[in-house]
Amino acid sequence: MTTPASKPPQARGLARDGVRMLAATPDGLAHATFADLGRYLRAGDLLVVNTSGTIAAAVDGSRGCRQADADSQLVTVHFSTPLEESSTDGAIWLVELRQNTAGRERVLDAAEGETIALPAGASLTLLHRYPENDSDRLWAASVTPESKTEVTVDQYLARYGRPIRYSYVPDPWPLDAYQTVFARDPGSAEMPSAGRPFTGDLVASLIARGVSFAPITLHAGVASLEAHELPLPERFSVPEPTAHQINLARADGRRIVAVGTTCTRAVESAADETGAVRAAGGWTDLVLGYGRPARVVNGLITGWHDAEASHLALLQAVAGTKLVDAAYAEATQAGYLWHEFGDSCLLLPPAG
Repeated sequence: MTTPASKPPQARGLARDGVRMLAATPDGLAHATFADLGRYLRAGDLLVVNTSGTIAAAVDGSRGCRQADADSQLVTVHFSTPLEESSTDGAIWLVELRQNTAGRERVLDAAEGETIALPAGASLTLLHRYPENDSDRLWAASVTPESKTEVTVDQYLARYGRPIRYSYVPDPWPLDAYQTVFARDPGSAEMPSAGRPFTGDLVASLIARGVSFAPITLHAGVASLEAHELPLPERFSVPEPTAHQINLARADGRRIVAVGTTCTRAVESAADETGAVRAAGGWTDLVLGYGRPARVVNGLITGWHDAEASHLALLQAVAGTKLVDAAYAEATQAGYLWHEFGDSCLLLPPAG
């Protein structure tokens, strides 16, 4: 049985890097804390980190066009990612509707053309289900931020939004609690949480040990996928210096360790069939798994999340089924905490 972390580590009396870490290596499984990460890395290892910052992507709204009692009209809108830039018809965003209740269940009966009223005169209109009109919860929506002022959706969210949270986190926490030490480029609806346990001191100590860091950016959308759903396309960028660092590390036989599934997806999206990485950006729809194993990334730092099909397949694409299954079984037995404020896992499969 898994237990989600209901609050940030600092609220539990821990430093960010004080969370538990399960190290799964060729030598077996070892229990440690995240501050011990340097014990399992070596000089020359390259850590790929995500510079995407978390945005305040949840906004309360009202389904004012529906004939229902007042309570049933209240919803929370999760803004996932922009699909099109602003136009005369408003910006087009991918959104999810949740009930404005303690359980925050999904709204599944929304209809095409329905308008959701938002604070300060803003509104959004549901255009079509996404993707390919076959989703029962995700929508492409036209968003008009405010009726009397010219602001972007990003500016509107910064003013009226709050971090997305689910029922296992009962209390609100400030946006800073959902940022990593690497965050520079706002754009993720949900925190790239594998990087959360890092601190400035830990980064400095790893650099002193000869571990290198290389940045990418991948803006994560809503993460509440069902087991049968594939990951949605996401915006990413792999800059030229990072591609160069990765190619040099591979040529030297050094390890490329991705900090999170977001980094793994970005790096692998920029790799050709030989594993050479080039500068790249735009949208990626890459799905890693049995049909597409990792060509570049050969180590992974990750949090503990529900083992839905696409997430587990990505971990296995890097570390192999045997190691991932053993790690999940051990973490469950040992009571590791799940989700964005929870504990960590270091996956270092055998070379080759």
